[in-house]
Amino acid sequence: MRKLLTATLLLSTLLLGACGDKEARHAATDQGQVEQLPAPAGTSGGVTGMPDRPGPGPVGPPETAAPEVPVDEDGNPLLPETPDASTAVAGEPGVEDAIAVVRDYYAAINSGDFARAYALWSDGGRASGQTPQQFAAGFADTTGVSVEMQAPGTIGAAAGSRYLDIPVTITATHRDGSQQRFSGRYTLRRAVVDGATPEQRQWRIGSADLREVTP
Repeated sequence: MRKLLTATLLLSTLLLGACGDKEARHAATDQGQVEQLPAPAGTSGGVTGMPDRPGPGPVGPPETAAPEVPVDEDGNPLLPETPDASTAVAGEPGVEDAIAVVRDYYAAINSGDFARAYALWSDGGRASGQTPQQFAAGFADTTGVSVEMQAPGTIGAAAGSRYLDIPVTITATHRDGSQQRFSGRYTLRRAVVDGATPEQRQWRIGSADLREVTP
């Protein structure tokens, strides 16, 4: 009987202790002392890998605002003007001056002034590929030459120079009355590089591509 009483008292003591611990935990919770669970080792920041407090602004490289394109009164975009070699410069020879060189060339040939015609080729006439004597001899059987010029191309730019193609049709009359027709173009050139002489800055015949036109 005594052993039974002792066991009963021991069980009652254990139950009272368990209840006391539970009440103590509830009391701590009510006072804001929440028991912390252990955090996983080796982690920091948010779960997604983003920083705990991301700063303001977009993610990635900053965007560059597209420049505004001016428009006309109808809303069409205005493209910027691109300067080209055909833009006339005050005091510089233009297209009309190049055309005048071709006219003077054949006027000199028809008047028999072959030295003048020869000098209208670049490099003092050497661009013709002939000596002055060979050049003059080439017209020994010619009594007259007429030239028809079509609209020239656009003045182009090369290293330190300008060039212009002038399409032509040529009719040469020989001493026996026969005629030959040629079609092609003359390419005129002039220098614009610093240090060029006034003569080098003038239009001169740089090359010719003429083919006989057969009936």
